[in-house]
Amino acid sequence: MSFKKISAGDYENIEKCPRCGSKNLLLDQNTGEIICADCGYVIKEKVEDLRPEWRAFSKEEKEDRSRAGIPLSIAMHDMGLSTVMDQSDRDASGRALTGAAKATYDRLRMWDSRSQIHEPAERNLRQAFNELDRLADKLGVKENVVEKAAYIYRKALEKGLVRGRSISALIAASLYAACRSLEVPRTLKDIASVSNIKRKDIARCYRLILRELDIKMPIIDPIKSLSRIATKAGVSEKTTRKAIEIIKKAINSGISAGKDPMGLAAAALYVACVMEGENKTQKDIAEAAGVTEVTIRNRYKGLKAALNLPQL
Repeated sequence: MSFKKISAGDYENIEKCPRCGSKNLLLDQNTGEIICADCGYVIKEKVEDLRPEWRAFSKEEKEDRSRAGIPLSIAMHDMGLSTVMDQSDRDASGRALTGAAKATYDRLRMWDSRSQIHEPAERNLRQAFNELDRLADKLGVKENVVEKAAYIYRKALEKGLVRGRSISALIAASLYAACRSLEVPRTLKDIASVSNIKRKDIARCYRLILRELDIKMPIIDPIKSLSRIATKAGVSEKTTRKAIEIIKKAINSGISAGKDPMGLAAAALYVACVMEGENKTQKDIAEAAGVTEVTIRNRYKGLKAALNLPQL
């Protein structure tokens, strides 16, 4: 038998032997038992083996010999539990398969592929999540946003909202809903530009998701949109901090209610540029924010009336 001395608290907070109180504990790695070395009492059975894999076939596997595979993810149509069969016709040693073995392996590969997707819902999820991965990569959003979008889409699929509608439009709307829910500054225009779907189609599916799934969205924070605009326009950090102060005053005064966050952030940033003497035109800020120059001027009028800002 292979015994290993362990410290108190290493496994499920086992501090000492409940019979004799000894802290001299041993782990039997063959049976998965934690045993008291003094009285022989078996404290715990079937302990999880945390050791690395005992063999490896490639250099990459030798460097990372963990037991766990990829984590479970709802952003995969099969949750990441499917079998992955290599497409190369070689064995573990790298030798080419013989004719009979190759034919057997081709047949196994074919049935493995057929068994993974045998229902329309699974084919739908596979197509949708492939599109989701593409959109997430182009938008540069994090994994938590992708997981949230996949969760929303799965709920929409259970409700039957996908029937008769474009899968691409619905997954784009789910991604936008996830961005709104997690307060990630991505607009409908951004998602429409990378998905090649009309903005109004995504907006229609987005409203449908909110109505049918009864999702409550938080109010968008203009300050989070501000940093994105400032980065695109190349505005200095000092001016950005000034714009944040202007937005905070606007929020406290209540004039931000019902206003487009991107337009409000763009107007505050332009005002800050003028006050700090930074050479940025309304056109520069408008292009970085994805709004029009008229929007910036209209939002400035409201800021000026409430905050006593200087005349531009």
